[in-house]
Amino acid sequence: MSDRPRILLTRRWPEAVEARLQARYSTALNGTDRPLSEAELAQAMRDYDAVCPTVTDKVTRAVLTVEGRRAAIIGNYGAGFEHIDLAAAREQGIAVTNTPDVLTEATADIALTLLLMASRRAGEGERELRSGAWAGWRPTHLVGQSLSGKLLGLVGFGRIARATAKRAEAFGMRIAYHSRRPAPDMPSEAYFADLGDLAAQADMLSLHAPGGPETHRMVDAALLARMPAHAVLVNTGRGTLIDEAALAEALAARRIAAAGLDVYEAEPNVHPALVELPNVVLLPHLGSATIEARTAMGMKVADNLDRFFAGEPLLDPVL
Repeated sequence: MSDRPRILLTRRWPEAVEARLQARYSTALNGTDRPLSEAELAQAMRDYDAVCPTVTDKVTRAVLTVEGRRAAIIGNYGAGFEHIDLAAAREQGIAVTNTPDVLTEATADIALTLLLMASRRAGEGERELRSGAWAGWRPTHLVGQSLSGKLLGLVGFGRIARATAKRAEAFGMRIAYHSRRPAPDMPSEAYFADLGDLAAQADMLSLHAPGGPETHRMVDAALLARMPAHAVLVNTGRGTLIDEAALAEALAARRIAAAGLDVYEAEPNVHPALVELPNVVLLPHLGSATIEARTAMGMKVADNLDRFFAGEPLLDPVL
């Protein structure tokens, strides 16, 4: 079976996906589950017919233009592809696929988790109890705020934002949103063409925008200054959407009440000022971390590889 296409998975994937790929291809696994260096990724482009990276891998121009390249497809494990130099891939004629539409429910669950944890100060309470500092129930202890009746502002209004809205409505929240254009199925008054105007009126703001130059640090000191003092900010979108230093300053000064973050600009590094603050919930990029979602992601990669090597149209082409 030496004529089978050779593929590399840069990290450990769910067992069911690894088994499927090993049954069909000559599949190399990353047993140590450590991130690969740029040099290792470049060598992989020489050694394999397909390289399957994750958001932890920086697939740079140097990786994609390496001399003696064999790989003709990047099967990306994840919906986001900001870590791949698409211009270089296009120039080299390398196909790129991603895994859209299978992360929606899991990521929306985490958005609601963060909203609840931040608004109800659950992270503070859990740390206090574990440290042995809890002195017992009292009327003014760790008083947070309810979701019911609050205005949730959604930044971006794609599938995950809509799924988050559905969950929030079950908690009695009102919905508003900012996106490039109004959604035809939403009330006109729910749409905010200006992000600053939405930030000024929303009790809670949840980020679902894609990464890229247009959205880089869209939540900056000026936007944070427009938010109400009781506001809660949640980010399950991209770490690059927030100026983390400005957010830390706003939280420390209590210019906003709290934040909940699942993604960071320099993952796995988190801004040290955020780590020290009590009024921010920090999760380690758990948005898609259900066995159902992570398996579906891998199966999407496998489906795209099957089509590519069969000479059929790709299901999820980025390029």
